[in-house]
Amino acid sequence: MNFGPFILLHGDDNVLVCREHATVGQVVTFDDADAALSSDIDVGHKIARYDLKAGDKIYKYGAPIGSMTADAQRGGHVHMHNMKSDYISSHTREATGHG
Repeated sequence: MNFGPFILLHGDDNVLVCREHATVGQVVTFDDADAALSSDIDVGHKIARYDLKAGDKIYKYGAPIGSMTADAQRGGHVHMHNMKSDYISSHTREATGHG
């Protein structure tokens, strides 16, 4: 199901996936209610379908992909800053000062 710039991949998912850049303040309607984005969301990142608490499992494609490390409100950005994989180490691209 498409919800503007987001897509719900499976009915059991508790996140929606961004399929085109979304901007802060943009209003997205899903599950019969509006949510205003509190930050820009990049393609491939996720937003919370419901309020999520630290420790909650994240479901994508109907399967658990990780756990929340911090709370996120409905419509809030869900990515490496507030979730972690429960299965593999996560790698990020951060500047190291080399270059």
